[in-house]
Amino acid sequence: MSDFVHLHLHSEYSLLDGACRIREIPLRAKACGHSAVALTDHGVLYGAVAFYDACRAAGVKPIIGCEVYVAPRTRFDKTTSDAHPYHLVLLCENETGYRNLLTLVSLAFTEGFYSKPRVDMELLFRYHEGLIALSACLAGQIPRALVAGDAKEAERAARALSDIFGPDHFYIELQNHGLPEESQILPMLVSLSRALGLPMVATNDCHYLEKKDAETQAVLLAIQTNTRLSDGPAIGFETEEFYYKTTEEMTSLFSAYPEAIENSVRIAERCRFDFRFGEIHLPKFPVPAGQSAESYLRTLTLLGFKRRETAGELDFIHHEERVYRERMEYELSVIGSMGYDDYFLIVQDYVGFAKSKEIPVGPGRGSGAGSLVAYLLGITDVDPIRFDLLFERFLNPERISMPDIDVDFCYIRRDEVIDYVSRRYGRDHVSQIVTFGTLASRAAVRDVGRVLGMPYSEVDAVAKAIPRELNITVREALKTPALERMYRENGEIRRLLDLSMALEGMPRNASIHAAGVLITERPLSEYVPLSESNGVVVAQYDMDTLARLGLLKFDFLGLRYLTIIDDAVREVRGERPDFDMEKLPLDDSETYRLIASGNTGGVFQLESAGMRQMLMNLGPDSFSDIVAAIALYRPGPMDSIPKFIENRKNPENIRYEIKELAPILASTYGCVLYQEQVMEIFRNLSGYTFGHADVVRRAMSKKKADVMAAEREGFLSGCVAHGIDRMAAGKLFDELSAFANYAFNKSHAAAYAVLSYRTAYLKCHMPKAFFAALLTAELGNAQKIAEYIAEAGRRKIRVLPPDINESDVSFHVCGDHIRFGLLAVKNVGRTFLQDVIEERKRGGAYRSFEDFAGRLPGRDLNRRQLESLIKVGAFDSLGRHRSQLMAVLDPLLEHLQSRNRANLTGQLDMFSQPGADAPDIRYPDIPEYDKKTLLTAEKEVAGLYFSGHILDQYMAALADPSLLEIRSVYEKDQNGEYCHSDREKVRVAGIVSELTVKTTKNNEKMAFFTLEDYFGEIECLLFPRLFAEYEGKIRNEEVLCVEGTLSFKEEENPKLTVTAMAPLCADLEIGTNGQPRVEPAPQNDLPVNPHNDLKQNNPAPASSGSWKETELQSVKNAVSMPRAPRILYLRVPALSHPITEKLKNFLAIFEGNLPVRIYDTEHAAYHTFSGGFLADDFTVSELVKMLGKENVVLK
Repeated sequence: MSDFVHLHLHSEYSLLDGACRIREIPLRAKACGHSAVALTDHGVLYGAVAFYDACRAAGVKPIIGCEVYVAPRTRFDKTTSDAHPYHLVLLCENETGYRNLLTLVSLAFTEGFYSKPRVDMELLFRYHEGLIALSACLAGQIPRALVAGDAKEAERAARALSDIFGPDHFYIELQNHGLPEESQILPMLVSLSRALGLPMVATNDCHYLEKKDAETQAVLLAIQTNTRLSDGPAIGFETEEFYYKTTEEMTSLFSAYPEAIENSVRIAERCRFDFRFGEIHLPKFPVPAGQSAESYLRTLTLLGFKRRETAGELDFIHHEERVYRERMEYELSVIGSMGYDDYFLIVQDYVGFAKSKEIPVGPGRGSGAGSLVAYLLGITDVDPIRFDLLFERFLNPERISMPDIDVDFCYIRRDEVIDYVSRRYGRDHVSQIVTFGTLASRAAVRDVGRVLGMPYSEVDAVAKAIPRELNITVREALKTPALERMYRENGEIRRLLDLSMALEGMPRNASIHAAGVLITERPLSEYVPLSESNGVVVAQYDMDTLARLGLLKFDFLGLRYLTIIDDAVREVRGERPDFDMEKLPLDDSETYRLIASGNTGGVFQLESAGMRQMLMNLGPDSFSDIVAAIALYRPGPMDSIPKFIENRKNPENIRYEIKELAPILASTYGCVLYQEQVMEIFRNLSGYTFGHADVVRRAMSKKKADVMAAEREGFLSGCVAHGIDRMAAGKLFDELSAFANYAFNKSHAAAYAVLSYRTAYLKCHMPKAFFAALLTAELGNAQKIAEYIAEAGRRKIRVLPPDINESDVSFHVCGDHIRFGLLAVKNVGRTFLQDVIEERKRGGAYRSFEDFAGRLPGRDLNRRQLESLIKVGAFDSLGRHRSQLMAVLDPLLEHLQSRNRANLTGQLDMFSQPGADAPDIRYPDIPEYDKKTLLTAEKEVAGLYFSGHILDQYMAALADPSLLEIRSVYEKDQNGEYCHSDREKVRVAGIVSELTVKTTKNNEKMAFFTLEDYFGEIECLLFPRLFAEYEGKIRNEEVLCVEGTLSFKEEENPKLTVTAMAPLCADLEIGTNGQPRVEPAPQNDLPVNPHNDLKQNNPAPASSGSWKETELQSVKNAVSMPRAPRILYLRVPALSHPITEKLKNFLAIFEGNLPVRIYDTEHAAYHTFSGGFLADDFTVSELVKMLGKENVVLK
């Protein structure tokens, strides 16, 4: 053992406080000649196992500990006076100590949390065995009392802790970081130690590893406290002495107390705790009496086989029954030999519970879809025999690993399933799992830039110079010329990037894993430390650490599309009660035509613009094509898309250098696409088992060079033994090695393709039910709702306004259209709406406003609810103006309150019925509100307009090509960067809302307001210099044209700084036929004009024949694409021409944010297209092919 050991150290898991990286701690210890080191993070054990592993790997003894918080009174006292707990360092002497520390840390969260996780003296007394306690830093109870001049309290606290832990397990801790308070109390601590016969120990409160890292830790603290370095050092860190010091430095500091140095070593020698890995601690499923888990799993599997067989869900047409039974027996034997029978029983149990409660469950997810046993048990709905999925990709007998069946549930009802599991196995046996948000490279740069007080624009430029690549580091990004030049030429940026490199990758915050749930056989705190977040119990070890400790997580994922499908099916069953989504044929040609057309908005996994492009080129006509599309459209495999499509269209051109590859790659047209194909290649060409093949595939994907080198020769020898040329085999191995990291899990793709197909089928055959469910799922997302309403409109499906006699809680099918759901109306709750609808079913339609009021118990009505329903027009069908209803609202409510008071005092006789005394309302003879007032109220409570749109009166002004659609401000490129740039000057127009006027520190006024057009909104800032000029012109509901500069900041929506604005001029005439307004062609219009941008020597043809010639021109040069196009102009021969209909369909498929204006050559008039367009190289080139280059202009 060395001459000194650090026993007080905070790693990166003392979040935004400690700057000691786990992996570097033992390296620093070795460099200082220390043979042991302790980890004592604040209140948590997040990093304990990682610390243990790093130390063991470096040959340094790890000491597991924690600096806990101790409540001033009890852990149950939670008032302002209890908000400053004491610190106390606890170190594990042995396994008993570790178990007790788990309990203490867990109860500190679940029982004692108040600002911090807190234990108290009672808990310390109960769980002190096996722990060594140190009195801690200046925040400890004893040092705090001494600083306050209360020596008696310090002595009392020391005696109390000594009594709890024992005099040989409690140490007075000496520290000296150059702080005045430490110098003041150091002799007092020594005197106290000697007076009470308590040992002393010297420590340094290590928050960083070297003195030069002090600034790094200061930046971390500033990030945590949202301050700047220029504000001065954080309290308690006024010096740069909180680093991992050498033995010489510590000995020098405490030369007067050599025993304190020596005791650090004695404590380290006494601490002898080791984690035990390799032991499996699986929960047990409560099987029926007389059965084992293995026999019961077999029983349920055989029952499932019979059920699937009877239902015709086993593919005996293409596969013999023998194949199914052999696979079933093989899987059961592997599951049993690996000890995972209970796991399968637990999963099938909670999946069965969900289905019994009609909670939507996904068809499968991940490699678990490759298990036939899972299919027979009803865990998955994908037949792995039919779709050629491999069990070994999921559970490999040659690679011991935990099983992992991910299950998707309806995202609304997922918690019901977790609650069931908690009740079934005990709430102290079930928890969710921690995960950590880390300081990624770009985020680190932005955080550090803010702390340094650098201008946002400068920091933003540096952050954007870091390529958007997965897991890229600042150090790797510095290899790019632009960032390297910034680093080399600018000292401030160099400091920014150096600090960012020091911090990136550190955990920033703890959160809850999206899916993982831990189930244990014994109470959780016997295995892991626990924390709590918003009432949810969370294991402090992440999922990889839990697996190392032999604990098993179960994945409960919430998937929105399951809810969408379920809602749509419920709608369909209103007309077709026998409709069964799970019995859909997978060969519906109309569904594949819809997918191949790219009309996949709202279709699961197939909605993005890039995916639509690929589908249009691919032209899928089978389920396997959908599986392939899902696997192809992701980084890596995307490079194979051109080859895949070419081979699919021209299969006669496919060539195999090794003929044995043909049957393996036939379904993917000669391309290696799936991980399962890699495994089959190893098995069929070289004689590997599937288990061994999966081991090699994993090594390839993780670039394990030593494993790959060892396997290469084995693969080549096996291929030669099977008659394959050695050189060709070597080339194949190298290709597989390069691609294995990108190959996709076919089981996952097949399971998700089922959902893609089902949503496409619904959209194709039941569009009203589909769009109703889709709109319900987007409640609260006004932009998405507007987009889907527009798409439904193109299918001749209108979304009808809310109606008290027609609307349900959610959007629903109403005849040939969809009725708006009342839950989307502000201030109206679900319970109230359910009562409204239940009464409507019981007593029939509401005949009048007073009938509605009289039939509902008065306690269920309040002013906000009724006012919102009136404003949105829900009572319009009852024959009264909204203005009249608002006028009688208060008298009505007073009448209802009087009736309720009469009920309470017993003034109604026994024969009186609710509603029998419908109020007698006299409506004033007043006109309806004006159109603008109606529209404003609708937007206020529903987020949409139903009676038109305020901007409908401004169509001519909005057609100005210099105006930008607001939603285009939010567009991002393929790298996730905004297409528009910071401080870019733009002009937008829209309606003012949410106007707020504030007074600055200089007593000047400025304004914040939201500007909103048809499909988007942006926050605008009007600074004092301009506020005085425009104060009288700006008010809510005003329609303005605004000029300004864009502002983009990390984790904030774009904003517009106003430089000028003016009222927008309304049209003289407003069209009433619902058709796009036709505008005469102005003489000086910028783009599409036969005498301007369009070539003068090739004017728009006058007849369909000459137009056809233009259409068929070969395009030699691409249309010029501005970096951020503002409008697209297209010229057609006539609105009635067939090419125009084709054009409209194309624009509808590739809907985006770019405004489109169509020039009608026949009438020399412009038409504003109702939707926007998604412009990129592909879509614009398709327009050129369709219309001719001279008829497509981007500005």
